[in-house]
Amino acid sequence: MRIHSAEFVVGAVGEKGSPTDGLPEVAFAGRSNVGKSCLINRLVQRRRLAQTSSTPGRTQQLNYYRVNDRLYLVDLPGYGYVRGGVDLRRNLGRLIETYLANREALQAVVLLIDARHGPTELDLQMVDTLKSGGRPFLLVLTKADKLSRGKLERQIARLEEEGQLADLPYLPFSSETGLGRGDLLQWVGEVTAVEAAPAP
Repeated sequence: MRIHSAEFVVGAVGEKGSPTDGLPEVAFAGRSNVGKSCLINRLVQRRRLAQTSSTPGRTQQLNYYRVNDRLYLVDLPGYGYVRGGVDLRRNLGRLIETYLANREALQAVVLLIDARHGPTELDLQMVDTLKSGGRPFLLVLTKADKLSRGKLERQIARLEEEGQLADLPYLPFSSETGLGRGDLLQWVGEVTAVEAAPAP
């Protein structure tokens, strides 16, 4: 899949404000500060399409990015620590759960996990949620550039041995170097059936 165009469309706080054109959607989920916005920027090769921040919980809505006028990439709020307190964290959790359970246009989910640390308890809970949801999902091990090649290989081997990757599809990714970009684009194209969008 090749990217010809990408634009921010809307930040929605639920179904009411979300796009209604029925284009397929791929959602990006993960803990706060795991790198969702950076990954989307690298994926579409636009530095500032998705706003990034070092403050956990900056994304507090469903951010829709239309790609090639054929599909949406949806940046979900991060789960886990959020600057803003328990009530905000609870509200964002409900927003994510409702979207994943009820959004008809949602075709697949990319779950981001920090490659340096492996999945947390919250990540494993999200894996269980995605398994029960029945849609395709892919684990993406972000910040792979923070580890040497040898350390990355040993980390992946350890996670496989401990069963935390347990027959789940995954790939390492770096927003800095572009590692994994081609594989992730191919997966997105396959799960949305828009592998080859024509150039304008």
